Amino acid sequence: MLPQEIIRIKRDKGTLSAEQIREFIAGIGIKKVDDVQVAAMTMAIFLNGLNKRETIDLTLAMRDSGDVLRWDGFDKPIVDKHSSGGVGDKVSLMLAPMLAACDVYVPMIAGRGLGHTGGTIDKLEAIPHYNTAADNTLFRKTVKEVGCAIIGQTGNLAPADKKIYAIRDVCGTVESIPLITASILSKKLAAGLQYLVMDLKCGNGAFMANFEDAKALAQSIIDVANGAGTQTRAVLTDMNQVLGSTAGNAVEVKEAVEYLQGKNVNPRLDQVTRALCTEMLVMCHRCDTLAEADKMLSDALSSGLALEKFAQMVAALGGPTDFVEKYEQYLPHAAHIKPVYTAQSGYITAMNARAVGLSIIELGGGRSTPAQTLDLATGYTEFAQVGDYVDAQKPLALVHYQTEEQFERAARALLNAVTVGKTQPAPANPVLLKI
Repeated sequence: MLPQEIIRIKRDKGTLSAEQIREFIAGIGIKKVDDVQVAAMTMAIFLNGLNKRETIDLTLAMRDSGDVLRWDGFDKPIVDKHSSGGVGDKVSLMLAPMLAACDVYVPMIAGRGLGHTGGTIDKLEAIPHYNTAADNTLFRKTVKEVGCAIIGQTGNLAPADKKIYAIRDVCGTVESIPLITASILSKKLAAGLQYLVMDLKCGNGAFMANFEDAKALAQSIIDVANGAGTQTRAVLTDMNQVLGSTAGNAVEVKEAVEYLQGKNVNPRLDQVTRALCTEMLVMCHRCDTLAEADKMLSDALSSGLALEKFAQMVAALGGPTDFVEKYEQYLPHAAHIKPVYTAQSGYITAMNARAVGLSIIELGGGRSTPAQTLDLATGYTEFAQVGDYVDAQKPLALVHYQTEEQFERAARALLNAVTVGKTQPAPANPVLLKI
């Protein structure tokens, strides 16, 4: 069937057969389906949706567009976590080595920035010579020897998703439950996982701003993943503010390392990371209770083993062998750092995290076109949280920038993104729901 005819069916709100979906996805790899046709199909799906069976068929077709990894001979649970995307979300950088230190295998296939959200792979590329495009042999070797490895999609791992992912990012079709489900799970299923915990972000900085939409995405992912043989749970977490005290690429790597060192632990970031880790450790039967799992994580951090796992992963994938000791020297630095102060003193009562994410794109730290080269040094540090007091001495954030024009744009964006009031809001739990 011609690609345009398959597009026409979904455009007219029809139901696609498994064969039509497989034919369209296979056509991407053999150049029978053009980029503009992929964009048209994603828009048709964005507008008209897919039913559960269509979503499963799309996920499996994208998974089977390349290699599907097998973990024969690996004698520990094969686990992973995935986030639906947030601003300042560097959880994967800590979670993978923390879980590896708890004696499970974590083969993590991560993505680049999408829309206003940052990407784990972009962050890791701030580490000199870190190989985010490791082949399957090196990937397996690193997982076996270290316990964890975080890489991007290679050409042979769900390659159809890699193409679709880049096109969705720049054609306005990111916020679609079936497309998000298929994109996430095609990579995860191709990685051969036994257990998966989803971090579904909800709030103004998430792709799903509405709580009910986030629950629907969580249920979609659980249904498709469990139907495909991967045990899956979901945790809904808050994304109505920056997660952690940094937002950017290199600056988030720095915060992740310092978290693992125990010297810069943001409470909300810690809560989210531990919630995901403990769910995983119980689900894969490594621990019997969440309390037991939390104690195991605390031991992994306090002993230094989680930090050691991160260091070993970086070295195994081509990065510096002394990265965790000299990360300040290795990570790129912006030419200038300057604080942004609010016009009035008071407590931050609300934050538009999406606006903060978009401002990072303006700083060069995110993409407006698929092939754009990022400035990995720019971003924000010491980012105030909702409930924090800001005044003429306590800034909203420190901006890491290259030009004065960048700083002026960033400062305007940050000031417009926050609300300051006289009454301190009550602290809110960043973990909203577990499914």
